[in-house]
Amino acid sequence: MPATDSLTKPDQLPRPAAGQPLWGVTILLVEDSRFAADGLRLMALRGGARLRRTETLAQARRHLSLYLPDVVLVDPGLPDGPGEELISELASAPRPPVVLAISGDPEREPACRAAGAAGFVAKPLAGCAEFFALIRSHLPQPRAAGHPLPVPGLPAADDLALREDLIFARSRLSASQSQADRTYLSGFLEGLARATADPVLAEAAGALVASDPGQTFDLSRLISQRIADLPQPFLRSAI
Repeated sequence: MPATDSLTKPDQLPRPAAGQPLWGVTILLVEDSRFAADGLRLMALRGGARLRRTETLAQARRHLSLYLPDVVLVDPGLPDGPGEELISELASAPRPPVVLAISGDPEREPACRAAGAAGFVAKPLAGCAEFFALIRSHLPQPRAAGHPLPVPGLPAADDLALREDLIFARSRLSASQSQADRTYLSGFLEGLARATADPVLAEAAGALVASDPGQTFDLSRLISQRIADLPQPFLRSAI
């Protein structure tokens, strides 16, 4: 997996402004991967939307007890339970927001739609225009109309976010022996592998569920190698 310097400086971030395709839209993202969330955050900023992120069902419910976003994006594979539970809760609420499922596993789509999701976002996304069009297609008129859709490419997510995701996976892999945790980690790592075009990691992650609980050394070593391949944070070259 090639290492790239994808850090975005604060002064390079787009600012929400009237005229952007998602201007005024508030989004709650329920996503356990920092790497995936960082890419979506940058796309939301480019579109003029405001995005908040939670990592678990419990955190999402606390957020939703305080405010109601326009759109909720829910990853079905979460560390404290299936995202379909939250989708069902929101879909049956008196004033439901737009609820979309977002996952790198297309096999989760039927269950998400059955739970009440209005749409399914496949990770990784092809680009900003796809994201903008999908969100706007589910928003009520006239908010969703009036501004042309730009066609910028996909923004590069933060390598530090990817590093944290990999460190989290390695730590949880070494600590967990339960089948439920192994199933969760398999999906988590497969999602990272798709986002980073890493077929070797995807194959190893897919085999995690069927492997013996004690045979995780090779996957842990592979994750460690991916971490080592990334730029080292906070290090400067000697002058």
